Amino acid sequence: MTEVLRKVLIAGAAIAAVSVAACSKPASTSSADSTAAAPAAADAAAASSSAMDAAAAASSAQDASKAAAADAAAAAPAGKSQ
Repeated sequence: MTEVLRKVLIAGAAIAAVSVAACSKPASTSSADSTAAAPAAADAAAASSSAMDAAAAASSAQDASKAAAADAAAAAPAGKSQ
């Protein structure tokens, strides 16, 4: 779970950095500036997407684990303790 949280925080920081960089200076009319910023935005979007996918996978794994634990508890003989 901490690995997923770490990835989400890194993706959020990347998106925030791109946002701050885009908003901290006046809009450029140069296509060179736009071209230079495009890879950074694409990298931030990819990192965000990866983090979202990892979070979804972790959530699914957690749900599967809970279901397996519930099945095991249901299958265990009642009234016997170790």
